[in-house]
Formats: sequence, structure tokens, C-alpha cells
Amino acid sequence: MQRYGDLQTLVRAEALDILGAFHPDDTDGAPAGTQTLLLLGPHEPGFWAAPQASPEFADRLPDALDRWSTRVVTSLADQINATALFPFGGPPYQPFIAWARRSGRAWPSPAGLLVHDHCGLMVSYRGALALPERVNLPALPPCPCDGCKARPCLSACPVGALGGAGYDVAACHGYLDTTPGQDCMSRGCAARRACPVSQSYGRLEAQSAFHMRSFHP
Repeated sequence: MQRYGDLQTLVRAEALDILGAFHPDDTDGAPAGTQTLLLLGPHEPGFWAAPQASPEFADRLPDALDRWSTRVVTSLADQINATALFPFGGPPYQPFIAWARRSGRAWPSPAGLLVHDHCGLMVSYRGALALPERVNLPALPPCPCDGCKARPCLSACPVGALGGAGYDVAACHGYLDTTPGQDCMSRGCAARRACPVSQSYGRLEAQSAFHMRSFHP
């Protein structure tokens, strides 16, 4: 039986981390025969240097980060007899948001965005590994929002695009076209940055800017 700690060491050697894991049942949409599903995302601090130094970024072709993720996660899958799965490349798309919540390490935040126990509102997934064996998993952490009284994610958005009424996509995109909106474009979403857990995650502003350009070309 493969040990969780050994799998984590293997994944971290590729600048990724296990951001959640669970034992799927027939309702979870995992490939048939999957006994353990590992969700992979950036290992911080220091993740961004790995894809930036890769051939996928050097060739300046589209979808560099997705192509890097495909190569790296597929290689990891080959090493442990797993199936590589990705949140891109559809339709159809794999249910990564549902899997994240199923893992017990990600929850809907007060702002409506997914929040992670370690990554905060900066959580992102680059792929998953579906293993044909059952791996013993560590105990689950509490939701960080439960102990957050200030809830800065609710007030940080300059145009109030997030909150109880849902996500106002038009207001968000409209703001990003303005001069003040360049702060979010260059540093990342203000609401995501306001989360106390996000602030301890170590994600570089350059990576956030890359994702913002993808979100708002």
C-alpha cells in the first residue's frame, strides 16, 4: 500500500502539493475502480518558478500552464499506476469543485468563492490522480472561515461583486477595464488577497497576474 506521506513527497518534488484527497463512491464521478483521489495544486512558496522555467513557457505557444500541468501530472500518474485527470480540456469537464468540497479541505466562503484550509481564497487545482488502491488519509482540518470574525473577503472588492447576492461577473469585468482595476489585474483579485489564509500562502503576484490575464484578456 502506498503511504500518503510518500505520495506527498513525490508530488512536492514537482512543485505541486496534495490539496485534498478522498475515497470516492459511485456518485462522485471518478473513473471506475478509483479507490483514492488526490487533488493537486501549487506548492507554495516557490511554485511559479517551475512552470516559468519549463519548455511549455519557453515556446510561447498558448495554454502554457495547462500544457505544463498535463506533462507533470501525467508523469506522476505513470510513476504510481494512477490515472491523471484535469480541470481543463473539456467539455465535458471533470467535477473539480465538487471534488474539492468532497475532500473536506475546501468550502464555500462568505464571499462565495472556494476557500481552502491552507491556500485560502488562492486555491487552484492543476490536476488530480485517481489511484486504484485505498490510501490512508490524514485527519481533516476545520474550515478557516469558522474562526474568521472580520471576514475581509466580503468588503475587499471595490465594486461589491462578491457576497450574498452571488458573483456579479459584469461588474467585476467592468472594473478590471478601469485604471483602479489594474491593481487587481497586476496583483490578483482584492477579495482573494484579503483572506488571512491567502496572505500566508506565499503565492507570487506574477502568478496572480497571469491568471487574471486569462480571466480578463
